[in-house]
Amino acid sequence: MHARHWMIGTAGLALAAGTLWLSAGCSSASHAGQDTGDEWVVLFDGTNTDHWRGYRRDAFPESGWEVVDGTLHKIAGAGGGDIVTIETYDSFELAWEWKVAEGANSGVFYHVAEADDLPAVYFTGPEYQILDDDRHADGQNPTTSAAALYALIACNESKQLEPVGDWNASRLLVDGNHVEHWLNGELVVSYELESEELLGLIANSKFKDWPRFGREGEGHIALQDHGDDVWFRNIRIREID
Repeated sequence: MHARHWMIGTAGLALAAGTLWLSAGCSSASHAGQDTGDEWVVLFDGTNTDHWRGYRRDAFPESGWEVVDGTLHKIAGAGGGDIVTIETYDSFELAWEWKVAEGANSGVFYHVAEADDLPAVYFTGPEYQILDDDRHADGQNPTTSAAALYALIACNESKQLEPVGDWNASRLLVDGNHVEHWLNGELVVSYELESEELLGLIANSKFKDWPRFGREGEGHIALQDHGDDVWFRNIRIREID
């Protein structure tokens, strides 16, 4: 199940306060309320992990992750590793809910590739950060705080994060090269893959020596095992036609 890959019209971008903003072209709001493609496919319905397996594994991890009370729970300190969707996607809209324990860290990655020389999902996949901003050190840096494009682009002033223990609602839109991060109903990050602005940020980041980072064009969705308690539910995706 692969989406047909297509390019949107080029949008003007400006770099301000560490965030890439859309200044012209396709409005982000135009995506939020429209039918962007095929029907929604449920990736986690609260009962099974049929759509998931371990990164670079044939099966779902035997430990470290559990289905409990309608949630997909990453158990702190229990191993298991990152998990990925069995299917790959290029253009899509992903929606999910999440909550974390105090001080916890995780992430949702996209366009993740698998190969012997790629030991982790973050060697290829950009990350929508999942975090307790108040109690984790990454929360003190806007570019590594919750809902940011991890280590690259901070959220804008529309960000509203629910307290630890409460559920947050997130969406990730990847439409050709155009990407949006949504948190609790607000657009908080917007950027263009392959743009000069983003490539410049990557060149000055921890990802600079990873030539395939953010360049795959399609791949798996991944949920990160960062060794902390995190819960996911209502995970669904629809491919953009």
